[in-house]
Amino acid sequence: MRKRNIQIITRLDKIEHQHFQKRVKKSGLSQEAFVRHLINGLVPTDVPPPDYYTMMRELHAIGTNLNQIAQKANVLNVIDVKRYDDNTAALKKAVVEITNAVMLPRKIE
Repeated sequence: MRKRNIQIITRLDKIEHQHFQKRVKKSGLSQEAFVRHLINGLVPTDVPPPDYYTMMRELHAIGTNLNQIAQKANVLNVIDVKRYDDNTAALKKAVVEITNAVMLPRKIE
């Protein structure tokens, strides 16, 4: 049994339909998901550029390397662990903020 079983038919003219299709395509969502976002007061974001995923992989790799270095430094007591951990946390926070800014829909104002 479907969770969403209420169907709504909406009529659009040719220009409205083209505009709707264009917006849906830019968002990367299905038509249904796009409309649900709008109903819930969210503005669907455009699909991020392909470079976004490359940059995020690089940031994650850098974070992983920092974590491995920090673990080794912690065992050997060679560097300022608190400062290093603060920088690692800042990197993780930046990754989350970038992801939220690019991927998550925003509230309609």
